[in-house]
Amino acid sequence: MRKAYEQLKVEHRISGGPSRGCLILALLVASFFTVRHAVAQAESPVSTDNARPTRLLTLSRAVELAMQNNRRLKLAHLSVEDNEAKRTIARSNYYPHIKNESTVLHVTELEGIDIPAGAFGNPTATGLIPGNSLRLGQGSLNTYTSGTGLTQPLTQMFKIRAGDRFAAADVRSAQIDEADAENSISLLVHQMYFNILTAQAHLEATKRAASAASVSESEDARAVAEGKSLDVAALQAHAAYLDQQQSVLTQQLAIDDATLQFDDVLGLPLGTRLILDGDSLGAVPVLPSRSEAIAAVTATNPKVLAAMQTVEKAKAGVAAARDAYIPDISGMARYSYQSGIPFLVHNFGTFGGVFTYDLFDGGAREAKLKQAKIELQMAETQLQQTEANVAIEISAAYDKTEQLKQLIAVVNEALKARIEAARVSALRVAQNADLASNTAKADAAVYDTKASLLETQLGLFLAQNNIQQMLGQRP
Repeated sequence: MRKAYEQLKVEHRISGGPSRGCLILALLVASFFTVRHAVAQAESPVSTDNARPTRLLTLSRAVELAMQNNRRLKLAHLSVEDNEAKRTIARSNYYPHIKNESTVLHVTELEGIDIPAGAFGNPTATGLIPGNSLRLGQGSLNTYTSGTGLTQPLTQMFKIRAGDRFAAADVRSAQIDEADAENSISLLVHQMYFNILTAQAHLEATKRAASAASVSESEDARAVAEGKSLDVAALQAHAAYLDQQQSVLTQQLAIDDATLQFDDVLGLPLGTRLILDGDSLGAVPVLPSRSEAIAAVTATNPKVLAAMQTVEKAKAGVAAARDAYIPDISGMARYSYQSGIPFLVHNFGTFGGVFTYDLFDGGAREAKLKQAKIELQMAETQLQQTEANVAIEISAAYDKTEQLKQLIAVVNEALKARIEAARVSALRVAQNADLASNTAKADAAVYDTKASLLETQLGLFLAQNNIQQMLGQRP
């Protein structure tokens, strides 16, 4: 562009100055080819891009990849395993606990028993009993003990059962979250797949619009050169062409960003180029009627099911708070060995029971029971609210599907009108009765309407998938 401008300056000095319109026209032409060259470089593949992995994906294969590789699903699976381990720990309290306690002790000093001579008498026949002073030691400085004991909770079974119910509710909640995560990821894959397909359709329409703007710019430039139009028309046409090129680049960047996010969801290396199959969307979901869905959603929706488990946990909390008033009674049995302790045999057994009860705790048990009852009321109220919210959401989802069906009919009619307008415009151009730019614009309008139709159709598909997810089904 700079060289063209310098050449024009030389011609201006030699010829005594061409017209101002010719100078502007030349600048526009130079600018046009410069922009074309930049856009061509941006659209041409680079060697590094050719090295990027490319993946052809159908919708079903994309869902499979997400199920295998998505990190959110892996966390959901681990959460289930974690809560199952916690329940195993809670259930272990049902069984007797057997443990061994062994000690080795050293005593710095022992107390003995001194028996003086003759303490038990001085018979004539035997003399002093004992004949000499005696010292009886009590044990030894080093003692060894080892005992293996068994403790079986008895009345604590009520508290253990409440804890088991609480842990079981946590396991069921984690399983519900796992299933909901799978359904949500499947819905997300559908959404991102559809968004990329829609963006690609809009990109094609934008390219057609840019091509039409290029034709219009050429026509305006020719009209200015022939003196049939003002210079400002060529400038406006060039600005319109640049706007369309900017839209093309913006749309392409949006597709690249969406592809990166999709790579992450699918667990693919970032930067993998995806070729999506628009003909692999599968059959249209079969949905129940609105009334059937509203009736079924309270029994199948993951949010409602999770709220139900919260109620179960609250009930278990109330039971545990009540069981705190029951004394703790445990049976026990122990077999022990000792060495170095006086007055005990080396091996002996002990059997019995242990009774503990808090006579006064400052009102803590009563306060905990009251708190547990309040938490139960809160959980039940939250369950009712969740059921109402879900019923509203699924009703709104059915409204959206009906609106999208009506919108598809409208866009179909608009597409037919656009196609007819493009056909008429092509005939007029063939008869030299219209400008080629008008045909190009009509063709771009057809592609834009096709993109809108695809977006609406995929939006309906996604809305139906969303209803499936609300009903606890995998899209």
